[in-house]
Amino acid sequence: MTFNDLNLNTPLYNALDDLGFTAPTPIQAESFNVVAAGKDVVGIAQTGTGKTFAYMLPILKNLSFSKQENPRVLILVPTRELVVQVVSEIEKLSKYINNRVLGVYGGTNINTQKQAVAQGQDIIVATPGRLYDLAVSRVLQLKSIQKLVIDEVDVMLDLGFRHQLLNIFDILPPRRQNIMYSATMTKDVDDLITDFFKSPTKISIAVSGTPLENIKQERFDVPNFYTKVNLLEHLLRDKDEFSRVLIFVAYKKMADRLFDQLEDLYPNETCVIHSNKTQNYRLRSIEQFREGENRLLVATDVMARGLDIEGVTHVINFDTPDYPENYMHRIGRTGRAENEGHTILFSTDSEQDGLERIEDLMQMKIDTLEIPEEVTISTELIEEERPQIRERNNPTKRRDEDAPGPAFHEKKEKNQKENLGGSYKFKIAAKYKKPKTRGDKNYNRRNKK
Repeated sequence: MTFNDLNLNTPLYNALDDLGFTAPTPIQAESFNVVAAGKDVVGIAQTGTGKTFAYMLPILKNLSFSKQENPRVLILVPTRELVVQVVSEIEKLSKYINNRVLGVYGGTNINTQKQAVAQGQDIIVATPGRLYDLAVSRVLQLKSIQKLVIDEVDVMLDLGFRHQLLNIFDILPPRRQNIMYSATMTKDVDDLITDFFKSPTKISIAVSGTPLENIKQERFDVPNFYTKVNLLEHLLRDKDEFSRVLIFVAYKKMADRLFDQLEDLYPNETCVIHSNKTQNYRLRSIEQFREGENRLLVATDVMARGLDIEGVTHVINFDTPDYPENYMHRIGRTGRAENEGHTILFSTDSEQDGLERIEDLMQMKIDTLEIPEEVTISTELIEEERPQIRERNNPTKRRDEDAPGPAFHEKKEKNQKENLGGSYKFKIAAKYKKPKTRGDKNYNRRNKK
């Protein structure tokens, strides 16, 4: 099957020719007619199979020229980097089409985005938080939205955007087409479909959680952090094979810690990205990695959210993720567009439960390799790996149940006055010897005599 079978228009054919694309992927071929017909659509396909083009080709074909200021198409994605990527993909397809596309996301000046929205847009690509801020400010009017696309919806729900999505649904026009794509089908995703989609057509290219067949998966059982570093150093020595490597870690502190280690081992070859970095730093790191200026990129799961970087030779899971869906998104960064991919997973004893959940989701076992003999097995532990010492029934640390708590303090002198209650007026009368009757002003003078 080729794109000529999809009945596109000439501007789109010209754009695809410029990009060098001739044949659609399975998700693109299956989605085109359903999305073009205006039906609600739920698409399940592995990451890296071209889901962005799957919904944008039919949308752009039917998007007529208009001078109206309010947008007609809204695309929601989970991360800022994915906003930038989707906007770039739309601009490539719109090379010969006269439309207006804007990406909005947090971490940048909202007033600049308000000005861009006010100029009039056809397509808005946004993260949920910033979109809602713009809508509440009344600068962005959503009353003309005809098509709502939620990309990487499972990731969006995992990141806690459900409440924001519900708020956005409340201010969207009820008559609209809902389009949703996901790499995995979770209960939260299914609940969202049930509540807001109208008899959606489901397109499933693969069973939820099925990895791409062109991705080779391997794993190592590794005792601790520093042994992982030693094993990673051993693997990365082969710069020809490991020429563009994406290394995923569990959290931000671990990303910075591993970056410091790799920067010492391989100076000027490594960059790092996580949510504490500024937006410009994050985009610059991605661009340096994409252009080959750095061959190693250390990242948290913020990078696994649908980003498309060509030529990633290896994805190394330095930590085993707790949620198997995160593993699916991570390994989807390699082996994209039918290229060969290779992933390696490191697992400690404490991460074996996460490994089992991953294998259960994929319904397959990951090949286990032995650690090479030349790799040093370290006994040094980082803070998180050291056993927590808990002293029970320590007689020198018994708590005095009657002792005041940490918030107890003595009252200031001015607040220690006696509560005189109802007797106050009598004490005042005795002090100033007020007359017993208002008419007898000489009462006190007589009593003194």
